[in-house]
Amino acid sequence: MTDRSSAMVRPEWRAATSYIDGLAVPGTASEQVLDPATGGRIGTVQLGDAAMVDDAVVAAGAAFPSWRDLGPSERGRMILDATDVVEADVGELAATVGLEVGKVRREAFGDVAGALALLRGFVGLVEELSNGEDRTGQPGTGQATAVRIRHVPVGPVGVIGPWNTPVFLTFNGIAPALASGCTVVVKPPVEAPLALTAVLRALAERLPAGVLNIVQGRGSVVGQRIAEHPGIRAVMFTGSTATGRSIAAAGAATIKKVALELGGNDPAIVLADAAITPELIAELVAGAFSMSGQICFNIKRVYVHISRRDELVDGLRAALSRVVVGDPLDPASQMGPLTTRDGYENALRLLRSARDAGARVEELGVRSPSAQWEAGNYVRPTLVTDVPADHELVLDEQFAPILPVIAFDDEDAAVAEANRTEFGLASSVWSADLAHAERIARRIEAGNTFVNAHRLGASVPLVPFGGVKQSGVGRTHGIHSLHHCTEEHAIVAFDDARAQLPGLDPWLETDEEVAR
Repeated sequence: MTDRSSAMVRPEWRAATSYIDGLAVPGTASEQVLDPATGGRIGTVQLGDAAMVDDAVVAAGAAFPSWRDLGPSERGRMILDATDVVEADVGELAATVGLEVGKVRREAFGDVAGALALLRGFVGLVEELSNGEDRTGQPGTGQATAVRIRHVPVGPVGVIGPWNTPVFLTFNGIAPALASGCTVVVKPPVEAPLALTAVLRALAERLPAGVLNIVQGRGSVVGQRIAEHPGIRAVMFTGSTATGRSIAAAGAATIKKVALELGGNDPAIVLADAAITPELIAELVAGAFSMSGQICFNIKRVYVHISRRDELVDGLRAALSRVVVGDPLDPASQMGPLTTRDGYENALRLLRSARDAGARVEELGVRSPSAQWEAGNYVRPTLVTDVPADHELVLDEQFAPILPVIAFDDEDAAVAEANRTEFGLASSVWSADLAHAERIARRIEAGNTFVNAHRLGASVPLVPFGGVKQSGVGRTHGIHSLHHCTEEHAIVAFDDARAQLPGLDPWLETDEEVAR
């Protein structure tokens, strides 16, 4: 095992601690943060407990009125000033997140830079929302003199971040919450807390005490307490379906708003009229194997018309054979290791099971000499064909660089297979006929369906993002995230309610009139 932290991670970032009400708080226990490329130690996380969550919620509750009342312009100025400070460290932060997650450089840079872009974007967007809506005189407002609808922040928001894209996806909740006027209690992932905590601390130290609080710890302890705490008015979570169920149940006890972006098993349907070009092959490879297959809406299964099967499989095989798998810090690497040892062991188990079921399993890619293959969690990009349609690799989320390809001869059957699972995050249809592709897309049960794309960037910021069935509830992105962090407050005014609203006269009768 190799310890690379001394060369790659700033000393002050190597211990992820809690930060509550403007103060660093030591944990009740500590745990090592491991480098998935070598198995070596790169830092520690000091684990908190439920009592620390209680303290953080008290701090967030106390800070909320003044943060809310600053208004969007002053809040935005403070957020942008803090963001500018973090910007200077993007390169080092990206190197740190690459080290702890196993991301190659371009992916790690996008993780950090994308989070800062979210902060800036929501600061601008919340100005629009803060103007409210004037519906005076519109149908359905009766004779009311004035009808206005405001969007007011809900209060303290809990954000529970995932380990696969720890900075960006955690800020997918933090950015709209802060910008809209909510205070935040955030739980970083224990598997990859270092870079995220460094960003959070840099921001929290430049905002009023209690506005942004960090509690490190296990989901079963810290995450559970955040979800059930009556002082938390909304929760935003990205992670597994199993954990999402626990959060939904915990949040129900206090009727809080819950947005859950959960697991996915995204299908891609390649129709008979699709042009199997190098660009299409590259799109499928990028959509399935980015971040070593560890993205919630990666392509996780491909259904291809039988007339195009061989052409598609040959193209994927050739493209995957060129993918360089190596140390994520090596500029030549296109794919790094899996982040967790459990994920690595599960990937190997799935491949053994597929072979035992009679599938053809082709482990491809170029093994870079930069990788410590025996020590790291490396799985090469793998193409699986002739796999039974009901195999676990097809029906469940593998979260690994493994792609099953299944032929179909009937479009109705392909749609039925795409909809067969309890997942419904994203999906895609590939065709030269956009109208035909959209007709197929309308029949797929998913929160998003893309046509001729299915990778990072395809879910554009304007559209809502989230899942159906057991892939989640609620929607994020843009105005949809702000709606989750705010409540609608209607103000309806009358000049003369007696004249404008019927039904008051019986209550104005005198005792003498009642007696008669």
